Amino acid sequence: SLPPPLPPPHPARKWRPTPLLQATFALHLGMLALFALRPEWWLWGVAALAANHLLLTAVSIWPRSSGLGPNWVRLPAAAAPGHIAITIDDGPDPEVTPQVLDLLDKFDARASFFCIGSEAERHPELCREIVRRGHAVENHSQHHRWHFSTFGPRRMASDIESGQERLATITGQRPLFFRPTAGLRNPFLEPILASHGLHLASWTRRGYDTRNRDADDVACRLTGNLAAGDILLLHDGNAARSEAGQPVILAALPRVLEAAATAGLKSITLRSALNPATS
Repeated sequence: SLPPPLPPPHPARKWRPTPLLQATFALHLGMLALFALRPEWWLWGVAALAANHLLLTAVSIWPRSSGLGPNWVRLPAAAAPGHIAITIDDGPDPEVTPQVLDLLDKFDARASFFCIGSEAERHPELCREIVRRGHAVENHSQHHRWHFSTFGPRRMASDIESGQERLATITGQRPLFFRPTAGLRNPFLEPILASHGLHLASWTRRGYDTRNRDADDVACRLTGNLAAGDILLLHDGNAARSEAGQPVILAALPRVLEAAATAGLKSITLRSALNPATS
């Protein structure tokens, strides 16, 4: 079947440098003045710049950090009561994703699928099925390169924009959220997301189900102290396999959904947690 008409781009958000980035800009300007006025102090200047770049690197490789810009690690307070968000990365996968959709249907749960643009192009009808069943398709980049966080601004923007357009064309639903590969990023990301009206989303907790073959441990990591507002991370693509050869998500997800139901929590999409005026 043909996809619905392509929706218009989202309005841009205003980019505001974080205090860390403001301090970084000020430091670099100060170092230029220092090198011009006190060249004999060059060693101290280089040490200060090195310390600053180490701090930026540490923040960049901490997926749940908001040091480089806004980052959803929990649902907003207004949407949190009685709700959690299950997010599923690296698909769509023709073997795993249909079974995940059936499990979500069984518990009347909704999820946000962070899909890779190139995988969506291979399985477009599966992406459309995700949306038809009431879930959301969000942007996990076009190519899912493991070195995404090392990209310069032009290449990073191209990867995000390509994924955005491919997913919107396939599903008729333009993504509202972006998640970089493994949650790793650099200071170029937030200005790009703001220009496309996208929001960065990480997670409250993850089960490491791309390498953890123990479904019990994955489920425990995700449900330990489960609380309203939590954002959970699982994978339908690149899923680890149990000793029996089953994708771990298929054994862990029912336990997560059962734990949520027992706690009186319902899984919703990230976009449903946004202000309706922006969704």
